[in-house]
Amino acid sequence: MTRIDVSLPVASQPSVDTLSEQATRAESLGYDRVWMPETWGRDVVTLLTTLAERTDTVGIGASIMPVYSRSPALIGQTAATLQEVSDGRFRLGLGPSGPIVIENWHGVSFDYPLRRTRETIEIVKRVLSDETVTYDGEQFELSGFRLRCASPDPQPSIDAAGMGPKAVELAGRFADGWHAIMLTPQGVESRLDDLRRGAELADRDPAELRTTLSLTCCATEDAHRSLSLVKQHLAFYVGGMGTFYRDTIARQGYETAANEIHERWNNGDREGAMDAIPDALLEQLAVAGTPEQARDQLERFTAIDGVDAISVSFPRAAEPSDIDSTLAALAP
Repeated sequence: MTRIDVSLPVASQPSVDTLSEQATRAESLGYDRVWMPETWGRDVVTLLTTLAERTDTVGIGASIMPVYSRSPALIGQTAATLQEVSDGRFRLGLGPSGPIVIENWHGVSFDYPLRRTRETIEIVKRVLSDETVTYDGEQFELSGFRLRCASPDPQPSIDAAGMGPKAVELAGRFADGWHAIMLTPQGVESRLDDLRRGAELADRDPAELRTTLSLTCCATEDAHRSLSLVKQHLAFYVGGMGTFYRDTIARQGYETAANEIHERWNNGDREGAMDAIPDALLEQLAVAGTPEQARDQLERFTAIDGVDAISVSFPRAAEPSDIDSTLAALAP
């Protein structure tokens, strides 16, 4: 049975208390895990610490903590602490993000993202294992680091985010799960082959890996508003966040649409970029409509063989009332 998680939009909500209320609401509705990304709003570590203190049973997770903005040793320390304060409910998601975020906003060169992700995962696992870490990699060299506090028991699992074949293969080889983003059902199925190949290269059982699909959702009584919010969200990512999302959409059979969305957005035609999203693509990437329509649409994604969890995420411009309505509509 596919689990239903939720990913809260940390950047756009009015306060930490609002996010905490949304998390406790998700817990009361039976969601399996509350994920929080780290983009350019509130930092994910402070928020997850707050949620760990204000919730009791729901899992919490970072989805995704960029591997360029913290050292691997610090990520390991952070994961150990979050696992402690949450009484074992934490799951760590790691990924490279993209050059717009890393170079333009963090001021760090976006070099060798796959290698950096792999080495970060390997180092974090060693930090969490209570061993003295000596590591000689292409990106990092460590000597003599060891946690001065007790290592967490159990150790938190680590997911790797990825959209392309090599990134997903990396998740299968080195991580405990894969966090899928901006993929159609057919796109997920194609990448699951890469995940299995990665697991086999490492002599691991693919069935032991957790696949989580992050799915943009909006369910309100105003179907037009739901669709508009989701279209604006997709147009922003495909058009305004570099080439990663555009290329991902193109690989999934929508190259013409992806290029048109990107071109219109970057020419300042925001409405035109939204209009360039074909209905077929919208249906394959998101859930949007009335609560009844959204529940029916969600079944298309929970039926994907090999997906262990759907993470209900929200359009970037969603108001708290939109989020509350969607949480209620899509609750397990």
